[in-house]
Amino acid sequence: MNQERVMELVRELLRELGEDPDRDGLRKTPERVAKSWAFLTSGYRADPHTVINEAVFEAHTNNMILLRNIEVYSLCEHHMLPFYGRCHIGYISRDKVLGVSKLARIVDIYARRLQIQERLTALIAADIRKAINAEGVGVVMECRHFCMMMRGVEKQNSVMTTSSVLGSFHNDAATRAEFMSLLRTPAPP
Repeated sequence: MNQERVMELVRELLRELGEDPDRDGLRKTPERVAKSWAFLTSGYRADPHTVINEAVFEAHTNNMILLRNIEVYSLCEHHMLPFYGRCHIGYISRDKVLGVSKLARIVDIYARRLQIQERLTALIAADIRKAINAEGVGVVMECRHFCMMMRGVEKQNSVMTTSSVLGSFHNDAATRAEFMSLLRTPAPP
């Protein structure tokens, strides 16, 4: 990302909005915005496979593995406004597992791109399944979208839920039901 070019564009945007980019409170805003956007879109410059391959471990188990309440922050590709919430990931391994922190890193890599929640959910599930040849994967996301909250219909309490279920989570109703049941189980204090 060309940060100098982004800074120029922010200065231009401030002028279009009727602001003076040289006034006291805005003088450093183009630089701050450029740094912010570099972070918020860092997923374009990250390779999920590089992150995953560092932490694939042999494990002779086929139990369900579940990680809940992964914080997720992304930007809606339609309005470039934030959406945020929680991501829950479950999978059944064949003979390999992922290091637990890598699940959160996969979420972050795809979330730090312009997204729609539906695609984000599917990308996470597909990447996990591919990385370890999982028997099945389930991903559920619950997010609030600023494009719904602070503009348009202005519905502050709306929460969008998406899911992607692959393999045994898709084909076996009992596996899918176990996954959904575990998501509803209260977390320990």
